[in-house]
Amino acid sequence: MLGPVRWPPPRDLFRTRLEGVTLAHIAIVGGGIAGRAAALFLARRAHTVTMFDHEHPWPTGDIDRDFFDWRRPRTPQAIQPHGLLAPVRSVLRREAPDVYAAMLRMGAHEHRELDWFVPPPPARAGDDDLVTVRARRIILERALSDAVADDERIDVCHGDPVRAVTFAHGGDVPRVTGVRTAAGGVDAALVLNAGGRRSAVGDWLVEAGCRPPVVENHAVGIAYFSRWYRVRPGGPANPGRVWDISIAPFAIGLVFPSDNDVFAVTVALPVGDPTRATLRDPAVFDSVARLFPACRAWLSLDHEAVGDVQVMAGLDNRWTALVDERGPVVTGLVNVGDSFIHTNPTLGQGAALALLAAQRVATTYDGAAGFERDYHDWAVRTLKPWFDHQVTIDRGDEAFLSGAFDPHAQPPPLDDAARAQFAATPCALEDPVVMRARAQVRHLVLTPDQAFGTPEVREHLGRWLARHPEFPSMPPGPSRADWEALTGDPAAVMS
Repeated sequence: MLGPVRWPPPRDLFRTRLEGVTLAHIAIVGGGIAGRAAALFLARRAHTVTMFDHEHPWPTGDIDRDFFDWRRPRTPQAIQPHGLLAPVRSVLRREAPDVYAAMLRMGAHEHRELDWFVPPPPARAGDDDLVTVRARRIILERALSDAVADDERIDVCHGDPVRAVTFAHGGDVPRVTGVRTAAGGVDAALVLNAGGRRSAVGDWLVEAGCRPPVVENHAVGIAYFSRWYRVRPGGPANPGRVWDISIAPFAIGLVFPSDNDVFAVTVALPVGDPTRATLRDPAVFDSVARLFPACRAWLSLDHEAVGDVQVMAGLDNRWTALVDERGPVVTGLVNVGDSFIHTNPTLGQGAALALLAAQRVATTYDGAAGFERDYHDWAVRTLKPWFDHQVTIDRGDEAFLSGAFDPHAQPPPLDDAARAQFAATPCALEDPVVMRARAQVRHLVLTPDQAFGTPEVREHLGRWLARHPEFPSMPPGPSRADWEALTGDPAAVMS
């Protein structure tokens, strides 16, 4: 396995570090975060890359203009709020520290979960990695784009989308040997499908006679309404020690502090809520958002709204594997990013999972037989648990918000294990041990069973629950009556 290298390297480094390594030409279908990161990580190991990007033109370098005006119908999540989890930081610091440094120069900043406590608790091993990078997605994309553009080993093709993959038949399993576009073909030792959740590559495989990919899909019955704001100069840049989430029986309000004094407010509610369409109105959205304490604290700052209300719905969690019970359905091709593992954005896992997959490809690809199966097995061990976690969280959120149109609705009953995990968030605000466990789950370090299952964490949660026998009484979110006073009577809205 070739380790990461400093960039640019000394002239003689490749002669020593790359000795015995099979260098290859790689074709990448898609130029989003996963595609750009994979291209960069591979090129910095001296592979050559041709990347085909649907979205043209690339960003101009004006962060605000690019963020709000870059029309990207294939990437609707691009303008939604993001909290970049710890793997984004750790992977970039290892593979492309110049990219991470560029993000910080552009206004991204780090937030440590345990800084909630003043003074912070005594540090433990791993605490320094529990860091969220607060930035809009465009900051990461811009930094990756600049690095890709500067790398002579990467050829970026715009305006000539891939229409098919090419094959070499003859063995038990077809082998992908390149891609075909309107302008011609490109041969490649390996093709990466980074085409996103709407990628057509799976259909192309079936049309060519391959066994179909194995797809696991879970619809998500939650809609997200978000709006961006900028804090004006001269006043406080943030409201101080305020938790970023508030919950009602029918909706969740969240705040996403971001780069350059910009923040976003999101209201999430069931897709079946008859009042949800009214939140498209910016005046209604702003009024409704102020019903949630977390959002109200930020909206009480001296700010200006930036852009309209952004809506995202019709979501799912989708796992698309190119290996079935018989083994790989094809060789010479692997999925990365949303074409492999697409998760509802509630937990903000997408960019982190994409970078982890890109890093795995770059650090393990050596041209040897069996790479595709090894990559799949790694993903099942390393990425699939977080897909399953997202599915579990979404089912819990939907159950929690079900029946929410009844103004007298109460949260559904919870068994002891679910009650303890559900208590982790309010308990974490008072207890550094539980905050650390919660952060380890949030940042994909430990699964919930691992983080919350230790004797120490169970003891701390148990003590908190004993002091709060009323839990899970609702946090201080709006009542349904308050909500409908601003959004209108459901019967009238539906008529």
